[in-house]
Amino acid sequence: MPQFSVSASPDVSAAEALALYESVGWAAYTRDPEVLVRAIQNSSFVVAARNASGTLVGLARAVSDDATICYLQDILVDPAFQGAGVGRALLDAVLKRYGHVRQTVLLSDNEPGQRAFYETLGFTEGADFSPEPLRVFALFR
Repeated sequence: MPQFSVSASPDVSAAEALALYESVGWAAYTRDPEVLVRAIQNSSFVVAARNASGTLVGLARAVSDDATICYLQDILVDPAFQGAGVGRALLDAVLKRYGHVRQTVLLSDNEPGQRAFYETLGFTEGADFSPEPLRVFALFR
């Protein structure tokens, strides 16, 4: 299993952020590298995973008021490190940092693996809340 370390770190270079986002095909982020860099720098919390040689292999970033809401904006792992526990370690770091807030929210792709991953970590899809389901609205530009 590949070795990696996780640390809170907003110090992610533009080149390594672009390489990571490109590795997972997130073209909406890589079309404008300056916006991606600004988004990472302006996030409330950034946690990075690096392999033994220091290469960025995963990243999670959150936006929060640090009281009632934490929005997990991005969590991504280089395909070569997927399945090695990197995503779980990144998410654990975010949940630990914001364990005191009432809501942790995220949007994800509509893939069964995504749902299963987040459900194993205690997340519930809005339609599955009880006694009443929640509606989720988003506006993309």
